[in-house]
Amino acid sequence: MKYLYSLLLFIIFLSFSCNRTKTVQEVSKNSDSLKISSDRIISTIGETLIPKAKKAVSEWKEYNDVDEFMLKYYNISNSEALNYAEELSELVQLMKDTVRVEKLKELNITARFNVLHNEALRLADMATIPSITNEEVKEEVLKIVEVFSAVNQKINTIYKAEELQNLLEVDTETPIEVDKKKEPFKRSKRSRLGKPIMK
Repeated sequence: MKYLYSLLLFIIFLSFSCNRTKTVQEVSKNSDSLKISSDRIISTIGETLIPKAKKAVSEWKEYNDVDEFMLKYYNISNSEALNYAEELSELVQLMKDTVRVEKLKELNITARFNVLHNEALRLADMATIPSITNEEVKEEVLKIVEVFSAVNQKINTIYKAEELQNLLEVDTETPIEVDKKKEPFKRSKRSRLGKPIMK
C-alpha cells in the first residue's frame, strides 16, 4: 500500500510538471509573436520656434493647439494618422483664419499656412478612400511634418531678421536719401600702373 501511494504521488507530480511546461512554452510562443508594429510612421522633429518667436505666439491659442497636436504625427501609426486627420485639418483651418500676430500676416507666411492646410485636407480625404496604401499615408504624413517645419522656419526667420536689424541700430526699412546738391565724387587721374597721379 505504501508503494501504491508513493507511485500515485509520483504520477500526480509528473502530470503537474508536464502541464506547467506546456503553459510556459505557450506563454513564450505568445511573447515571441508580439512584435513592434511596422506600420509606425516615425519622423524627426523639424524646426522648432526660437525663444523670441515662441514668446510672440504664446498668446495665439490656435497656433499652440496645432503645435501640440503635431507632436502626435512625429511617431504615429497609419490608422491613427487617418483617424486624427479630420481634427488636424480643422485645427490648421482655425490657425490660418485667426492669425493674431501682426508680423505673421505677411503673404509668404499665409502661403505656408495654406499649403499646410491643403496637405491636412488631403490626409483627411485619404481616410475616406478604402484602397489607400500605407505607403501613401506615410508619404503624406511626412509632407505635413515637413510643411509645418517650414512654417516654423519662416516664423523664426522673421524674428531673427528683426533681431539682426535691432543689433545694427539702422532702419533698413526706409531707404537712405542721398543729397544730390553735394558735388559728386571725383575720380582722381591714374597712371597706367593704376597709381594716382600727384599734382
